[in-house]
Amino acid sequence: MKRMTFSKDHSAGYLANHLARLFERGLAGRIKPLGLTTGTFPALLELWENDGLTQKELVERLDIEQATMANTLSRMERDGLIKRQKDPDDGRVQRVVLTEHARTLRDPAIAAATTENEDALAALSGEERALFIELMQKVIATRRER
Repeated sequence: MKRMTFSKDHSAGYLANHLARLFERGLAGRIKPLGLTTGTFPALLELWENDGLTQKELVERLDIEQATMANTLSRMERDGLIKRQKDPDDGRVQRVVLTEHARTLRDPAIAAATTENEDALAALSGEERALFIELMQKVIATRRER
């Protein structure tokens, strides 16, 4: 039987995971002074764009497990970043609403993420950056369709 060859240095999954860890470490250092973590950052990004989403909507948008989202929202509530409010049209539904404190963190947090992205992609030309982003978006879109 022929042995399969595998090189982590040529594995898209391995490289994407490694790159994600490097981005997370860099971003964590930049947003920690704001009292934020990389665990809550994706939810904040969604809520800064569309405040008042439901937990289910956040799960779908972020491609994470329901239990993970519930734990994240509990931490965010504990940390004074969100409040849960009953939907005015459907009392069974709770909306996740940003606190004023969370709203004030938007600009400095986005600036930190922008700087991290710029630093991480500094070795790429503008055209390479655009292609890199486009290819990642394409892979994500095709994986979401599954």
